[in-house]
Amino acid sequence: MKLQIDVGLCQGNGRCYDLAPDLFGDDEEGYGKVLNDGVVPLEKEDDARRAVLNCPEHAIRLIEGT
Repeated sequence: MKLQIDVGLCQGNGRCYDLAPDLFGDDEEGYGKVLNDGVVPLEKEDDARRAVLNCPEHAIRLIEGT
């Protein structure tokens, strides 16, 4: 499973890196960015799904099976 952020949709609310700091960080302007090439460890899959569901702009995409 892999995460992607649509930078055109992200508004920098920070919910992703607040909910899943092992998977997301913020850039120099406060917008979310995926860490570790977006690859989600098995034990962090619930955190990834929670971040996707809580993004108000729906800017986070979860690609299953990668």
